[in-house]
Formats: sequence, C-alpha cells, structure tokens
Amino acid sequence: MTSEVLPSQTLRKANQPSDHNQLSNSYEETFQKLVAAIPSQLKNHQDFTLSLAGEESQFTRFNRAKVRQTGLVRDGQIYLSVMTDNRTTSVTLPFTGEFDTDWLSTQSALSQVQQDFFELPIDPYVVLPTAIEDNTSREVRSGQLLKATDVAEQLLRPVETLDFSGLYAGGISYRAYADSAGKQHWFEAPSFTLDYSLFGNSLNQAAKGTVAGSRWDAETYRTNVAATQRQLELLSRPAKVLPKGSYRTYLAPAAVAEIIDTITWGGLGEAALRQGNSAFSPLEKGESILSKKFSLEENFNRISIPRFNDSGEIPPSQLPIIEKGRWANSLVSPRSAKEYKKPSNAASTPESMRAPAIAPGTLSHSQILSQLDTGLYLSNLHYLNWSDLVAGGITGMTRYACFWVENGEIVAPIENLRFDDNLYRFLGEGLIDLTVEQTFIPTVSTYNRRSLGGMWVPGMLIEQFRYTL
Repeated sequence: MTSEVLPSQTLRKANQPSDHNQLSNSYEETFQKLVAAIPSQLKNHQDFTLSLAGEESQFTRFNRAKVRQTGLVRDGQIYLSVMTDNRTTSVTLPFTGEFDTDWLSTQSALSQVQQDFFELPIDPYVVLPTAIEDNTSREVRSGQLLKATDVAEQLLRPVETLDFSGLYAGGISYRAYADSAGKQHWFEAPSFTLDYSLFGNSLNQAAKGTVAGSRWDAETYRTNVAATQRQLELLSRPAKVLPKGSYRTYLAPAAVAEIIDTITWGGLGEAALRQGNSAFSPLEKGESILSKKFSLEENFNRISIPRFNDSGEIPPSQLPIIEKGRWANSLVSPRSAKEYKKPSNAASTPESMRAPAIAPGTLSHSQILSQLDTGLYLSNLHYLNWSDLVAGGITGMTRYACFWVENGEIVAPIENLRFDDNLYRFLGEGLIDLTVEQTFIPTVSTYNRRSLGGMWVPGMLIEQFRYTL
C-alpha cells in the first residue's frame, strides 16, 4: 500500500464572508461529477474510494484584546484510493470545487499511480468497496454563526479592559465519501470554536476558556468570560507549594477530557488489543475491572460530526465501549474485521473514538467543593503521556487555574505538579463520583484543517490522585 501526498492548496483568502450555501452546493455537485467520471479511467477489476474534506472558515487571532490577524480560508482535499483484490494505492489532491480543474488533476493522478500499480507489494487485508444497506446519506445541518465583520466587536467588547488572547475559527465544514460499490455520503455543518486565555499581572497567572457550537450566543460568551475572570482573581493569591504525594482531587471536565483523549487514543481498537499495544487488554480479557460508576460510549446523537467512516460504513448511533466498569466492545474497522475475523462496527481506520461520551454521576455542581473538602481542584492538564502503556500508567502536568482547597473552600493557587497514576486505580477504586452535569469539550485543533466534534464529559472526584514532582 502506498500513499502519496500532493501539496495542499489554499483556494482563496479574503476578508469578506461568502455565500456558503451556494458554494457548498457547488462543492457537492463537483464531488458527484468526479464520482461519476472516475470509473471511465479505471482498468479491469479495479475499484476506487473517494473521500473529501474541506471548509470555509473565518480565522481571527487576538492578543492583548486586539485583533492581530484575520482572514477567510477556503480549503479542501480529496483522497483517492484505487485497489484490486490484493493491492491498493492512494493519492491526496487539492479540491477547488470547480469540476474542470479537479477532474484534470484527478485524471493526472490516476495515470500516475496506475503506472506503478502492479509493482506494489501485496496487501492481504485490503478492503474492497462493497454495497451495504445504508449506502447513501446526506446530512446538512443549520446554524447561526457570527458574520466575519461582527467577530471583533462581539468578542472584544466584554474583554476590552482585560489581557485577552485567543483564536476564533468559524464557518462551514464538509465531508464526503463515495466508492465503486455505490456508497455515497455527504455531511455539511456550520460550527465555531473560540479558545481563549485571560492573563493576570504576574507570571503563571492565566485562566483558560472555550466556547463552541453551531449558534453564537453572546450571553453564553459573557457568562463564560465572567467565570474565567473569577478564576483569574483567585490566581492572584500567593501560590501554595505542595510536596509530592497523594491528594484527594477534583478534575474539572476539561481535565477529564485530556485524560480520556490520551487513554483512548488507539487503545480501544481491535488491532491494538490483538497486537499488545493497548492498556485496556486486562480489562478486555476480564483480568481487571474499573469502577461501576465509569461508563464510556460512542454517542453520535450529541456531536456534530459525520457518522460514515473512511470506508463509507455507518456505525450504530450509540456503541458502549466500557459499561459500568467492564469491557463491552472494541472498535473494529473493516480492515481489522478482515484480519481478525470479527464483525466490523464501522470504526475508522485508526480505530480511535470519534464521539466519546462519559456517563454522568450523582455529584451536583454545588457539592463539588464540599465533597472535595481538602485537596486539589484541577481545571486543566497538559503534557499527558503514557508512563507505562501495558500496565495503564499515565503521567501529565497541572495547567491553568488549579487550586488548593481546605474545608470546602478555595485557599490558594498551586505551583504546577506532575501526576503519575494508574488508570485501573483512579478509574477503579479511586473514583469517588462524577458530576451530574456533562460538559461538551470541543476539539479546537486546526492541523491541516479545523477539526470537528469533541466529547461529552462530567467532572470527576478522585481519592488520593498521585503526584510525583
């Protein structure tokens, strides 16, 4: 199997908004024309898959409560694979949305990859396109985003007297898939994320906030900023230096999301389990269990992302992964299904979670500090990694607004600490409770393009979370 990446293309940068509906209709029409035209270029017994990812996004970067950079980016790539029963080759191409241009580059790429097609190594687990029952879908969501000309005024008015930095990214994103077996899917949705920080007068005084969704709401933004300001005021108190040791700890939803993102990256897939690269092997084999209070599932009903995977399969809208502390299902991609002879549940090729959700508990928001009593309140974490993958050891650092709490009241911010604990302990016997409320933590990364989705998580109260530095 080979994969060639051609240079991506920024289609246009401008400072004015565009007619999203008209352009996205044009993109969908061009994609359909490409799907219809490709078979004429294939040789006997060759199949193809064609995926598309693109966006029209307004990016605005702020620093010290002023606009430092802004612009509209239209960008798209198509990913074309050609395969026989034992070989496959792929190429990534820029997508302009203009058929004549895109068809010319697609024809050229097809001609190029077919010249060396039969020199490629045999792939015994190549997944050929097959017809399925849910072979077509079209999902076009609606929303109400800020106009590009309103972004600066709306975002800066509540923070004009504060040291505010951040990145706003908003606009329409689209994804599509089609193959030679007749499957065809289109997904399109407006969305925005605002990832920002407020800074105090001294070093290390920074509080972080995130706002995301498909509809801009000024009141939600003002409430979020006010909560971040309160954290910043608490950070102005003298910091407390804590010795290494174990402390009762509350992890706010953003901190929980960092942990879940790390421990679920690749570890829940069938391939990782069969190849010995998963910390969840003891749980899957029934050798270890987690707390009955902990449940993890894929839930596509609450997150705005396309359900179809990179083979055009549609997963169930909900799939339990861990139920009440016990293993329920692994993520099985079509390739792993073929290799390990298990039914596919339409996981993506990396077999990572796409719509994770942690079940809530019984701890109300008003009880968090009183139930924590004396210990650490952690708003966020960073630099997470495995310290012992096979055994489930995970390490990371505290970040942003993290506080020492005594007798149910916040006393002081803390100097940063490094934790190193085992997931079978802190999600097992160490898990005291989870909050009733779940919070949506959006994915704000912009590598290659704006990411979609996020995860729904509650806060967690943990007994004797272990800090090593």
